[in-house]
Amino acid sequence: MSTDISSGLEWPSDLAQTAGKVKAYIDETLRTEFKPAETLYQASRHLFKAGGKMLRPYLAFKACEAVGGVGDKVIPAAASLEILHTFTLIHDDIIDRDLVRRGVPSVHARWGEPTAIIAGDFLFAKVFQAASKGLRLRGVPEQTIVRVVETLAEATVRICEGQMLDMEFERRNTVSEEEYLAMVERKTAYFFKASAEVGSLVGGASLDMVGLLGEYGRLAGIGFQMVDDVLGLTADESKLGKPVGSDLRDGKKTMPIIYALSKANQQQREAIVKASHSESRETLNKALNLVVKLGGIKYAKAKAEAYVKEALAKLQPLPESQAKKDLQTLAKILVGREF
Repeated sequence: MSTDISSGLEWPSDLAQTAGKVKAYIDETLRTEFKPAETLYQASRHLFKAGGKMLRPYLAFKACEAVGGVGDKVIPAAASLEILHTFTLIHDDIIDRDLVRRGVPSVHARWGEPTAIIAGDFLFAKVFQAASKGLRLRGVPEQTIVRVVETLAEATVRICEGQMLDMEFERRNTVSEEEYLAMVERKTAYFFKASAEVGSLVGGASLDMVGLLGEYGRLAGIGFQMVDDVLGLTADESKLGKPVGSDLRDGKKTMPIIYALSKANQQQREAIVKASHSESRETLNKALNLVVKLGGIKYAKAKAEAYVKEALAKLQPLPESQAKKDLQTLAKILVGREF
């Protein structure tokens, strides 16, 4: 789904290396400590074994380096971000009844809902344990650790607020773009904001610089979600790792769907709304085609690119460095990715 802003770009060369370091820390954090509860540990580790791009940890690394810090120092906090992300995915899949995540059975599909709920709760606790203990061992000042933990807690609060809005929108036929943005800021963008803030805090940045990088993360996060909305309707299912069209089936009010509904006549609107909670492939395909025809995909792509351009502008005051270039590349790729 390449756009002008992302044309010719590839994922940063050190993304896999960074992900490997974070994955190793997560593996150690989630190793079995109580054998009788082995199923809990297996369920908690499940989605990490299935992969994942680890964009939020990478963002934390690069934010740390961009302000003059050492990337490896932020590993515990970066791992906490990924653990928090995975906790939300486990519970999201229960709520949305999605049976596949990252190309493998979702945790509740594999172990049942009660175990999946407990696994999510377990990971939530590990978020704060991993960050506080790990950062302390790396010599990060206590005041900074407190700020990191506060940032992670605040992000979790906002994610829950956004998730609640997302669920409420499913019961409504009409949602405004402003309401959508309020939801996305909380459910997705605040997490990217927190990732950039955590990295820059560990890197020793001034509060002004932490704020700038946080804004970069927030704006890039909105663009990321809009692209995610598009991919949920258009991507290759084998690449996406979850069923294409599930947003329509679940009654989600994503950017392409909201725009299409705003342009639809009564008959078209009814056809799109009919796809909600429908298991008919024909009904879903008809609704998908209408969203494309009415310009929903094109509009969401353009909006995503606009937000990423705003995000890039926030990086201007940073001194030139490879980390700054990597942050610029990351933001651009977020709007051009295909999965």
